Amino acid sequence: MHKMEVVSVLQYLDNKSILVIGAAGFLANIFVEKILRVAPNVKKLYLLLRASNEKSASQRFNDENLGKDLYRVVKEKYGPNLKQFISEKVTVVNGDACLEDLGLHDSDLALEMIHQVDAIVNLAAITKFDERYDVAFGINTLGALNVLNFAKRCAKVKIFVHVSTAYVCGEKSGLIMETPYRMGETLNGTTGLDINYEKKLVQEKLDQLQATGASPETIKQSMKDLGLTRAKMYGWPNTYVFTKAMGEMMLGEARENISLAVLRPSIITSTFKEPFPGWTEGIRTIDSLAVGYGTGKLTCFLGDLNAISDVMPADMVVNSMLVAMAAQAGKQKEIIYHVGSSLRNPLKNEKFPKYAYWYFSTKPWTNKDGKPVHVKTLEILSTMSSFHRYMAIHYSIPLKGLELLNMLLCKLLEKNFRDSHRTLNFIFRLVDLYKPYLFFYGIFDDTNTAKLQRMLVKTGDEAQMFYFDPKTINWDDYFLNTHVPGLVKYVFK
Repeated sequence: MHKMEVVSVLQYLDNKSILVIGAAGFLANIFVEKILRVAPNVKKLYLLLRASNEKSASQRFNDENLGKDLYRVVKEKYGPNLKQFISEKVTVVNGDACLEDLGLHDSDLALEMIHQVDAIVNLAAITKFDERYDVAFGINTLGALNVLNFAKRCAKVKIFVHVSTAYVCGEKSGLIMETPYRMGETLNGTTGLDINYEKKLVQEKLDQLQATGASPETIKQSMKDLGLTRAKMYGWPNTYVFTKAMGEMMLGEARENISLAVLRPSIITSTFKEPFPGWTEGIRTIDSLAVGYGTGKLTCFLGDLNAISDVMPADMVVNSMLVAMAAQAGKQKEIIYHVGSSLRNPLKNEKFPKYAYWYFSTKPWTNKDGKPVHVKTLEILSTMSSFHRYMAIHYSIPLKGLELLNMLLCKLLEKNFRDSHRTLNFIFRLVDLYKPYLFFYGIFDDTNTAKLQRMLVKTGDEAQMFYFDPKTINWDDYFLNTHVPGLVKYVFK
C-alpha cells in the first residue's frame, strides 16, 4: 500500500499570499478570521470588495468584516497590536468579479497581485433562489470565469478554490456523487444548453425591455422570470443553482493546468466551535422556521419528516476549504468535494419541529413590548394534501398547489395574503422556490472529502484546528445549545 499523503495547513499558509473574492460574505468572513487567528505567518490576504473607490473598499472591510462580533477573538489575541497586524497582513482591493480583469482600478496593485498571489479563493456568489437572471448569471457564472482568467495571469498561483453548492444537483434523489459538470450537461436530458447563448439571451432581453421603456420594476420582474424559466427548461429548480452549475462548467472547461478544488457545501449553519459557537448572520434556508416559530408567527411545519436535511456548520466548511487548498496546491487537476452530513451523520426533518418546541417552550422570546411569546407544538403537514386541508380550514381558501413555505414567509413578512392578488402570487412563487428543499431525497456522497480528512495530521494542534468531520456533531446538543441560541442572539430582531 502506498503511504497516505499528509497535509499541514499551517505549513502551507506560511508566507503565502491569498486572494479572496467576495470577501464581505458570511463564509468569507469566517475564512478570513480563521487565517488571521491561527496563521499569523501568512504573508498577505488580498480581499476583493466592491466599492466606489479604495477608501470605501477599506471602509467596507472595517465595517463589514472587522466591525463584526465574529472578530472579537482576533481582537483579544492581538490587542493593541491589531491595527499594525491588519495593516501588514490585509490589503483591501476595490474590484468586481463581474468585470473582466476583476475591474481592478489600481494598476500597481493589480501588478503586485499578479506577481505575489499563490492561491485564489472564489466566494463571490448571489445565493437568492430567484435573483434577476442578469445579476445571478453575471456573478455565479461569468464571475467564476473572470476570476479564473485572472488566476491564469498570476505567475505563482498553484490552486484555485471555488465554493459552489451541493444543490447544483437539482432535485436528484439517491446517492449523489462528487462528479464535475461538463459543458452543456443538463439535469433533464434536454440538449442545447449553451452558456454563450444564455449570455446573449440576457443581453437581448435587457436591450428589448429598455427599448420599450419598461419600468425598473418590470425589468426586475422580467429578469427574475427569465432566470426561473431557463433553469427549469434544463432541469434545475431555481436560478441560483442553475447559474452555479454553469459556473462550475465554465471552470472545468477553461482551467487548463490550474489545480481546481470545487467545494459543494450543503445547507450552511452557524459555527460549531470557532471562533466561538453559534456565530451566524441573516436568515438562512432552514432558519426561517425557527425565527417564524419563536416569534409566534408560525404554527405549522410543511415537509417530509422522514426526509434528511443536510446541514453543515460554517466553521467546518471553512476548515475543509483550507485543507483542500493545502492538499490540492500544484496537483494540476480538478476535484469536487461535497461538504455535508447526510451520508455520515444524517439529520431527519422530524427533528426541526422538536428542537423549536424544546427551545422556545423553555426560553420564550421576548417581543418588543417586553412580553414573552408562548409557543404551542407545531402542526405537522407532511404532504401537500394535508397542507391544502389546513389552508381550507384556517383560511377558508382551498389553495391548490400552494406551497406552505410561501405562506409562512408571507406571515413572517407580516403580510396578510388574503388581502391582495399580488401577495398571493408572491406566496405561490416563494413556496414553489422552497418546495424542492422541503421534499429533498438526495444523499451527498463525500468520498473525496473523507479522504481529505484522513490527510490531516492526526497529532498535535492541526487535527483540533481544522476539524470538519460531521460524525463529531451531536445534533440535539448543537441545535439546542449552539445554533438556536446563536439565531436568537444574532438574527432575531
